[in-house]
Amino acid sequence: MLLGFGPDGPIAGRRVAITGIGVVSCCGVGPEALWTGLNGPAPEGERRVPDFDPERWFSAKEVRQVDRFAQFSVAASEMALEDAGDLGADPDRAGVIMGTGVGGFESLQNQVLVYGEKGARRVSPRLVPMMMANAGAANVSMRTGWHGPSESITTACAAGTHSIGYAARLVASGRLDVAIGGGAEAAMTEVGIAAFTNMTALSTSGNSRPFDIRRDGFVITEGAGVLVLEAWDHAEARGARIYGELAGSASTADAHHITAPIPGGAGATACMVLAMEDAGVTLGDIGHINAHGTSTPLNDRAEADAITKVFGGDAPPVTSTKGITGHGLGAAGAIEAVAAVLSIGRRLIPPTSGYEEPDPDIHLDIVAGEARPWEPGAVLSNSFGFGGHNGCLVISPA
Repeated sequence: MLLGFGPDGPIAGRRVAITGIGVVSCCGVGPEALWTGLNGPAPEGERRVPDFDPERWFSAKEVRQVDRFAQFSVAASEMALEDAGDLGADPDRAGVIMGTGVGGFESLQNQVLVYGEKGARRVSPRLVPMMMANAGAANVSMRTGWHGPSESITTACAAGTHSIGYAARLVASGRLDVAIGGGAEAAMTEVGIAAFTNMTALSTSGNSRPFDIRRDGFVITEGAGVLVLEAWDHAEARGARIYGELAGSASTADAHHITAPIPGGAGATACMVLAMEDAGVTLGDIGHINAHGTSTPLNDRAEADAITKVFGGDAPPVTSTKGITGHGLGAAGAIEAVAAVLSIGRRLIPPTSGYEEPDPDIHLDIVAGEARPWEPGAVLSNSFGFGGHNGCLVISPA
């Protein structure tokens, strides 16, 4: 990753190793459940996290005082930390960056109902710390006892990707030796679903079909994804298993519309180019694109246009995991980053579930039907959020 530009050109930062992964998704709890789900049939019905037991990580009292999105944040983070092993991190040089789109939506909805039904005196004094968007990062930092930056990024559907990129930059800059980067969301409430439905953003058929001509909106989901990011020399010194390198990231804005992407995908195009420049890779180094691919008509067309502008007619294989996972809003990019790491390790690109009838206006090599073997190269992972927030990561094999 780059730290900036000086008189003599780009200034390279420290290499950033990925040494731990954790995930909670509609496929289940943990990376193995996610990978199995990505290579199986799409779930039927609502895509909530099945069999999530918060008491694996919280006491019964704590469960009542922590919103579901923050529970997911802690669960995914603790899984990732266990996976990373003994970090031996200086608490002052370790930090947490956890993104979310809307934070404690469930707690807010429930307490508004309490207010309407029982009056102001019955509103929980815990509401604000439960609903605040930084509760995920705060709860993780309190669990770890880390005193470095503990911050939250709320850039809608790009929040998880932006958080991982920012966490990696803190490591690359030397401010931190270890960081948790990720995103979490639990917005599948009655009000949240009604709002997205009335916006006509959700699929009316109940199917997530990224890039398919029949795509008619996204399928909402919940969950969290987390990467443990570590200075490469720090990881090597402790003999850590290194999954790969967080080699680059970028962020741009469409500055166009609060929900619709800019036609032609100019903002996404710039973001992908900047992420590759940050990582010091060429077009030929990218072996796979993990697309945002929400299965909404406008998003998929704009992203496809952007990919074609960047790579021409020779774009690498493209997949969207949202055919299986649905769209997890602020958690989406983080869950997809975990999927990208797994894709490198398994030497397989998971298929785009729901992609069966190509859109004649989209000219991409969409991986579909079954997983495709590949010789792992760099993965370009895209996230494009409401508000025109664009985020891209470059994840390279170790």
